[in-house]
Amino acid sequence: MKWFGRKSSGRGEPRPALARGGGVSWVGEWPRSYEAQVREGYCNNPVAQRAVKLVSEGVGSAPIVANDPALAALAGARQGGQPLTETVAAQLLLHGNAYVQILCDSAGAVRGLFALRPERVSVEADAAGWPVAYRYRVGDHASTLAAEDAGGRPAVVHIRSFNPVDDHYGLGCLGAASGAIAIHNAATRWNKALLDNAARPSGALVYEPGDGGALSPDQFARVRAELEAGFAGAANAGRPMLLEGGLRWQAMSMTPADMDFIGLKATAAREIALAFGVPPMLMGLPGDAAFANYREANRALWRLAILPIADTILAGLAQALAGWFADASLAVDVNKVAALAEDRERLWRQVGAAGFLSDEEKRAMVGLS
Repeated sequence: MKWFGRKSSGRGEPRPALARGGGVSWVGEWPRSYEAQVREGYCNNPVAQRAVKLVSEGVGSAPIVANDPALAALAGARQGGQPLTETVAAQLLLHGNAYVQILCDSAGAVRGLFALRPERVSVEADAAGWPVAYRYRVGDHASTLAAEDAGGRPAVVHIRSFNPVDDHYGLGCLGAASGAIAIHNAATRWNKALLDNAARPSGALVYEPGDGGALSPDQFARVRAELEAGFAGAANAGRPMLLEGGLRWQAMSMTPADMDFIGLKATAAREIALAFGVPPMLMGLPGDAAFANYREANRALWRLAILPIADTILAGLAQALAGWFADASLAVDVNKVAALAEDRERLWRQVGAAGFLSDEEKRAMVGLS
């Protein structure tokens, strides 16, 4: 079976004009390159990092059921110490694209699946606009990976999220969360600067001489240097200040508008969790009455975030590996997911109470062959 290019059935006609939305980037201080965005949005932001880890680690730990034990072993294999599905899920969340290379031995049998760094891969299309190869670049070295092997079976699996403005590349969640991440990081830097400045807003030294004069430039520089050396910083917080020669310390307090950045940071954290599909309660954020308790939030995480992305990954792998495994099928065994135990118990109780169903029909309804 041919998957790409002119060899595929029904693809002899030219493809419509491509739409590319990759040129739009966040304005302001948000970085343009993907690597810089990951460093700013994932490596330096605890909320985004925890949200991605909750979803990707959930996908990696999900029990997999397949029609062939060898197929389940391939999908559940570890790559670099991490499950393959966990790596692919994190790439889908951050980049919107995941590329899995199918490695075969000399006999043509599948020996392993390897996830490629998505920012290093670019799609190469033919004259009709269909992808026929993938360009993999590491530094100055670039290599071309064919989309299909000599037998017409896929050599690279491209799994992507929906992108309404691009034909070849998916849309990650990092861009949607960029504004909230920038606000959250700026609020964190504000708190750090506030702590470095004696953990309170700065004050003012007021010079009130009896003759109405002013400090000379040398006197002003000396007072400022002594003040910064002896009283500024977290190590000097609460240290008593000794003033002389008509100097008076005028403390400044924060207005309600200045203090609103605390609420702004909490709102930004909630928006980050929302962009990655994680209930705010699981992130340690207060509030959000949509979930009655932690258990309901954990169940919603699995139903609304983990299972959909796991189904997308497993379905893409199963479709690509159908050339090696007859009737290939991969899915999450929801009967073994602890977070969904109550849902399964309710289903089993309802099916068991249905006296008009036969035993075979009941087994089919609960997902047992």
